[in-house]
Amino acid sequence: MGYQEIWQPYQEEVEERFPLAMGRLEQIGTEETVPQPYRAYFRQAASFLLRLAKLEQEISSGEWEKKSLGELKQENMSLYREVLPEHYGSSYASPEHAGKELGQYGKLLGMLYADIRSLIPYAFEGRVYDITIFSELLVEIYNAFEGEELPEEREIQQILYWFFHDYGEIFTEIAVRAQTDPELDFYTRIIMDSDLGDLRYLYRYGAYITDNELKTAEFLNSLPMEKIQAMADTYTEGYRIGFEVTGKDLSKKKYVDLRYPIGFERMMRAAVGNFKELGLMPVMMRSGELSFSGRGTGTGSVSSTPPNRQYEYDHKSDKAVYLDKAFVERRLEVLKTAYEARKKEAGWYAGPAVVETFGEEGFAPKANPYACQYDEKQQKLNVYYSNMATQVTNQYIKGEERSFTIIAYPIPEIGPAFEEIFAETVKVNTLDYKLYQNIQQNIIDVLDGGVSVRITGKGKNTTDLTVALYPLKDRSQETAFENCVADVNIPVGEVFTSPALKGTNGHLHVTEVYLAGLKYIDLEIDFQDGMVCSYSCKNFPEEKENKAFLKENLLKHHDTLPLGEFAIGTNTTAYRMGIDFHIQDKLPILIAEKTGPHFAVGDTCYSWAEDTPVFNPDGKEIVARDNEVSILRKEDPQKAYFNCHTDITIPYDELDRITVQGADGACVDVIRDGKFVVPGTEALNGPL
Repeated sequence: MGYQEIWQPYQEEVEERFPLAMGRLEQIGTEETVPQPYRAYFRQAASFLLRLAKLEQEISSGEWEKKSLGELKQENMSLYREVLPEHYGSSYASPEHAGKELGQYGKLLGMLYADIRSLIPYAFEGRVYDITIFSELLVEIYNAFEGEELPEEREIQQILYWFFHDYGEIFTEIAVRAQTDPELDFYTRIIMDSDLGDLRYLYRYGAYITDNELKTAEFLNSLPMEKIQAMADTYTEGYRIGFEVTGKDLSKKKYVDLRYPIGFERMMRAAVGNFKELGLMPVMMRSGELSFSGRGTGTGSVSSTPPNRQYEYDHKSDKAVYLDKAFVERRLEVLKTAYEARKKEAGWYAGPAVVETFGEEGFAPKANPYACQYDEKQQKLNVYYSNMATQVTNQYIKGEERSFTIIAYPIPEIGPAFEEIFAETVKVNTLDYKLYQNIQQNIIDVLDGGVSVRITGKGKNTTDLTVALYPLKDRSQETAFENCVADVNIPVGEVFTSPALKGTNGHLHVTEVYLAGLKYIDLEIDFQDGMVCSYSCKNFPEEKENKAFLKENLLKHHDTLPLGEFAIGTNTTAYRMGIDFHIQDKLPILIAEKTGPHFAVGDTCYSWAEDTPVFNPDGKEIVARDNEVSILRKEDPQKAYFNCHTDITIPYDELDRITVQGADGACVDVIRDGKFVVPGTEALNGPL
């Protein structure tokens, strides 16, 4: 079953409106009632919508299935051609081109064009209603340009505003439904019913398909079933153990939120079988392609190589066109209504099981003055919405009852050694967790004896940061650090804590790091009593641009953030993999955070579940689950949570010392000159 059931109440309406909208789009292609340069824009947008309508009909009729692999490749390239870097500059999808061609209307019409392009996967899902309403939106704006005088910019903005205000209820209902209804099985059917040996199935998603997806699928098809099953077992067992070690009852849950990269369907098919044995059915959420849901946020279930990351970056703030206080309040209202309608089903949601990939070339974004930007008021509204939406969601999908797991694998873009790196990654993902558990316990025993930890860099790294530790009342029963082995965060290899904020002071510096796919050069953050008090980087020539970049992408529009986590990564095998294959800059944060000490700005690792007791394998309770900010949840959750958590890792080769400082002034090194020196940790130095 697809999305047709959601549209059932509108079916008769759509059957009447769809052909009328298509007929009007066809007229736009021949009329000359709108002056240039706007006429060219509307013809291009109308032509694209007509193409999507035709594509949807080909798919629903079964004609699409008759196409060869070569034909599907050509069609896929044609659909995404204009946003590829070599063509982007002459596309209305480019804010700069739209701005120069369309003047004062550039941001509005460019934002609309990006939303129309976002409908490509919807054509594959049979979402005729979406194509219809966006066609009607284009026609309404086109009509405004047919008058004797050009419309006011405000008039076009208001048309867009009321469109998203009115249809936001349906977009929200779809998102909640996809999270809580396994019968919305468009993705599941691709995994379970496709002939995975016939790579035509990759194009069924409607996503951009590159050699990464094709070669990954080919490679997984070449592996014996026992290896595929072992990969799936690592993934699903980590998920199960995540519930077990936190004392959460998995038997109460029915739905697991699968998130995976296209090309991994063979592994996912085995995983679906494993989850079925655990009593879980897959649910999968459509990615957030529309401006309404946050374009380029990667919040959906299925991902592929983006055609142009600068395009995604340019359009990430398109919602600024219509974001205001009334819109936010309306969106929160419909979110609560949508969850209330599926209250029982939401309680069955167990949490995400994520497969990530790594190996893409790093991306250093370019500032674009033509792109939509949030003003200060809208930035605060985004923060407000994020906080309130999380509270609403947590009423129905309780943080203390759900869990997750994440695992990562390379993609072919990583280079000629892809298959070797893949094999090494499998090895890293399946390291002996018992060995690491014992080694890490030795480190925790030392850390628990201190009141603070000092971290210093070496060479060009100027880090000098003192982290205050959560005070323990009874070391025989309590610990401040979690002994993290391979459960929710695969691979093994870290001990982490929620630091005390008061007394956490100093300077954090990394010469180069990739966070959420964005490159940061000479990232520097200063902390005062655990809160970010200043920050800088050298991505752009102007300091103002650097500040704005960090405010948006690292601080997530907040004025400041707490240090929510301090951890020591112990997976030196993963670190060695990065060195040997020269892929340190390509390792995902999931692996990179295990290859040195890391520091997370934002919420703690226990956000929304602080009252749930958590124990290490030695039976001690991890009591450092709150800090001075998160404890404010008891008074006002808006003051306690920031809804972000960004890990920043210092690699071992930039690290001088990690020193535990005792209440009596005594100091004990955990790491000295980048090497582990705690007795019982010697095995970690082999790969170094």
